[in-house]
Amino acid sequence: MTHAAFIALGSNLQDPAAQVTQALQHLAQISQTRLVAASSFYRTPPVGYDNQPDFINAVALLETTLEPTDLLAQLLAIETAQGRERPFPNAPRVLDLDLLLYDDLVMNTPTLTLPHPRLHQRGFVLVPLAEIAPDLLIADKGSVADLLAACTDKNIEKLRT
Repeated sequence: MTHAAFIALGSNLQDPAAQVTQALQHLAQISQTRLVAASSFYRTPPVGYDNQPDFINAVALLETTLEPTDLLAQLLAIETAQGRERPFPNAPRVLDLDLLLYDDLVMNTPTLTLPHPRLHQRGFVLVPLAEIAPDLLIADKGSVADLLAACTDKNIEKLRT
């Protein structure tokens, strides 16, 4: 069975746009998975730790037969391959890949929470997500378009398609 998975991509180190572009190429190469759509790139200010460069963010839609935890393992492997380090929470990073949604699955384990617990509050996720899936419904939250309209975190600059 094929599942729809939405992935947030972000980078603010080592040529962030190139990092996100490379990550999209890696997403397209995950076995049992197809890259269906990718948003434009957006420049966004950092959240949680302000003393760092702006981010380049995007969202991708994958079709996959992988289970959510297996897909997450693939995302973490891509981060590691591109040089991701985790010195402290919200630190600058070469690459951040977050599994936002997996069909309409709701789960909360020590390693994975779906839908992503803060996606409905983050303009840097909602803006690119709305670009590729404006009518998408997020469990217990509402439509992406409505969430974006209510979001106050919209200091976002579209860079390219």
